[in-house]
Amino acid sequence: MARPVFRNAGAAQTAAPRIAHLDLDRPLVDAALREPGRFEALYRRYVAQVYSFAYYELGDHHAAEDATARTFLSALTNLSQFEERARPEDGDGASTFKVWLFQIARNGIANERRSSRRHPAVVLDDPAAAIIADPLNVEADAVRRDEAASAWRAVGRLPGDRRRALVLRFVNELSTAEIAGVMGRSEGAVRVLLHRGLRGVARDLVDGADGTDRRRARGGT
Repeated sequence: MARPVFRNAGAAQTAAPRIAHLDLDRPLVDAALREPGRFEALYRRYVAQVYSFAYYELGDHHAAEDATARTFLSALTNLSQFEERARPEDGDGASTFKVWLFQIARNGIANERRSSRRHPAVVLDDPAAAIIADPLNVEADAVRRDEAASAWRAVGRLPGDRRRALVLRFVNELSTAEIAGVMGRSEGAVRVLLHRGLRGVARDLVDGADGTDRRRARGGT
């Protein structure tokens, strides 16, 4: 059940309070609760984000598709259990439904790993493919692609929670508060994960560049 937020309708103390639902997705959730077929609007809004999260966690397109399908099926089945927890300080664009949905995805992926003994085999160089070639500067474009691919490979080598926090922040574009909700951590802990993750990626890239320079100095490739 949504947590109500009471606001005075006017200066008069006798005025009846107005209940304001703050969650961005509350109208779509209410519509889907009345008519399950209208859940499609929520599916369309978040399917790409959930798939991206699953893919970066599992490193396999088919496994990511299966995890995405299971996430939305579970969300639809358990929609009546969703509780809005948006706060006025979260702003008008907050969606605790999105956090709840990513919690379902995260738990489902963890269960799949436990049942199949699958370890993360994350392929994180796909974002480089989104860089459009500049026909006037092919060499610079190739360098940018290589740098992006190297950065995402470095992200893929991070410990699980650091990698997960970076993907949620920079791929799925979740806020620190939303990531905290998904991961069951405090916002302060998420900031630490992001900081250490970015520092680890930077260190990995520097070490990789140093190794490349040493190989070139020896006449290697």
